[in-house]
Amino acid sequence: MAREKVIVIDFGGQYNQLVARRVRECNVYCEIYSYKTEIEKIKAMNPKGIILTGGPNSCYEEGAPTYSKELFELGVPVLGLCYGAQLMMHVLGGKVEKAPVREYGKTKTYIDGAKDSLFAGVEDETIVWMSHFDYISKIAPGFEVIAHTADCPVAAAMNSEKNLYAIQFHPEVLHSVRGKEILHNFVRNICDTAGDWKMDSFVENSIQEIRKKVGDGKVLLALSGGVDSSVLAALLAKAIGKQLTCVFVDHGLLRKNEGDEVEGVFGKSGTFDINFIRVNAQERYYAKLAGVTEPERKRKIIGEEFIRVFEEEAKKIGAVDFLAQGTIYPDVVESGLGGESVVIKSHHNVGGLPDFVDFKEIIEPLRDLFKDEVRKAGLELGLPDYLVYRQPFPGPGLGIRIIGEVTAEKVRIVQDADFIYREEVGKAGLAKLPDQYFAALTNMRSVGVMGDERTYDYAVALRAVETVDFMTAEASEIPFEVLQRVMSRIINEVKGVNRVFYDLTSKPPGTVEME
Repeated sequence: MAREKVIVIDFGGQYNQLVARRVRECNVYCEIYSYKTEIEKIKAMNPKGIILTGGPNSCYEEGAPTYSKELFELGVPVLGLCYGAQLMMHVLGGKVEKAPVREYGKTKTYIDGAKDSLFAGVEDETIVWMSHFDYISKIAPGFEVIAHTADCPVAAAMNSEKNLYAIQFHPEVLHSVRGKEILHNFVRNICDTAGDWKMDSFVENSIQEIRKKVGDGKVLLALSGGVDSSVLAALLAKAIGKQLTCVFVDHGLLRKNEGDEVEGVFGKSGTFDINFIRVNAQERYYAKLAGVTEPERKRKIIGEEFIRVFEEEAKKIGAVDFLAQGTIYPDVVESGLGGESVVIKSHHNVGGLPDFVDFKEIIEPLRDLFKDEVRKAGLELGLPDYLVYRQPFPGPGLGIRIIGEVTAEKVRIVQDADFIYREEVGKAGLAKLPDQYFAALTNMRSVGVMGDERTYDYAVALRAVETVDFMTAEASEIPFEVLQRVMSRIINEVKGVNRVFYDLTSKPPGTVEME
């Protein structure tokens, strides 16, 4: 039976992935496509519903992203968000103009209709997240206004006969208080979906598909120890067992004890019956990084050296039938293979396959999943919580959390400091943990006094952020007493450190990582 789905058509908005994630939280499968996708392809998908995202343009300007009127005549429910709402009105005969008053941020909105459909269960007054310069000055024929604000006469409109809905605000962001309910009403009720997209069925179906595809072939996986590659390894292990070989390159830039934890799960004493090869390449990496201070150069060296090490191991193994990669859905979208993101990045998991491995085909069983879904799949597969809920960790590891030259001593310092920081935050029982938190080692050394002696040691910087999508982030408000405990333990227990800072910088202008 074909999998039912709702599709997101992307007009360049920053929240395209977030919209798709919210749909999947309704247990409905969702994919993102560019507005350039042909109407015949959309018809062939037979979607249960279509959502049009926001975007940075004005829909009435020449050359602005658009779509044909035919999209709204498919007989499929369509929900336009922000730019998508304006475009719907513009294409169907309404009018969009520059707003006399721009709306941005949390805005009180008054619900005027659709209380039995799109706004079912939503109070007459609610807070939503607005972000627009233009506004709908005239609704299209057949539509009625179903919400307004003090400055926006058409905060939402609908054509109930054709199941077309236009929302000026962003229900997908957490700032819209009833946003999840609104999307749930559209996806589950208006689109009449079954809501059967769940991780237990995904895992079981994937295992069957892998067995069918691989047959009696051999599969090779470069296991980094991160969430994606670990879940992929567990999924493949469940499906094909000893037909899988995992090569784990320990470059000496992992968090404290992480290499042993990975081996404990996937090695001989672990729960998975696979071929596991651990390459301890710490000294090799430190030698390559000696004297190198520029962040991008460090990244390149770490990436190139990984290829060299993996190449050496692959040659020992010989020909395999499949190379497995931990590509997940954001990798696909952000690499320009789905959606119409303004920011497109080149990702190591998409394209650029290593030509030094003798394999016939690549398999990417996780490429349809978002990160939170990958974690759910990991729990279904029996991976331990500490591995499934690991903090996001950059590919070059601690190499970019150490400012300046990387040495064994600096790695030891940042590993120990980071371990203490994460341990104390975990023990503090905070109502909400930061989305990411870690310690970094600055290149600053200063004079201090410890006991009766003067010291000249390093300063450690602590970072903790709150974020939805890591595109923007704010510093977390970790209680001062927790930070004091962390500071005291790091200075007392980590040799070579005499100062601890807390980084308050938001993103933008800063980044989440410290390099």
